[in-house]
Amino acid sequence: MLLALAEAEAAAARGEVPVGAVVVDASGAVLAAAGNRVEELNDPTAHAEILAIRAATAARGEKLLADCDLHVTLEPCAMCAQAIALARVRRLHFGAYDPKGGGVEHGARVFDHPTCHHRPELVGGIEETRSGELLRRFFRDRR
Repeated sequence: MLLALAEAEAAAARGEVPVGAVVVDASGAVLAAAGNRVEELNDPTAHAEILAIRAATAARGEKLLADCDLHVTLEPCAMCAQAIALARVRRLHFGAYDPKGGGVEHGARVFDHPTCHHRPELVGGIEETRSGELLRRFFRDRR
């Protein structure tokens, strides 16, 4: 999660919403790390989770990450939650909960739908205070 936080801080420095994500394999080796790049790429899908999943699947040369874990600083939105399900990520660790935009424990609750083909193991609240403060500071400074 510390690497994901570093990615989130780098995203904030670029003027992006500070969210970072890291994909690790079963041995704990980092396959990919990314921060949000929505503004930089003018791409509403350039969330940290999507970018990390894309990089990890490219690195492995396969579309599924069934033996991999994703660490992300914020509860994923519905779009990212669906991508996590489609990639068959084994375990999702996230930092801050997102009552307004989350799609896992809040909002759409993507993994709870009967049409969702895969539900990763969920571990929320990891480095929650630090992740949340990074987001609060970013938005406070923008106002």
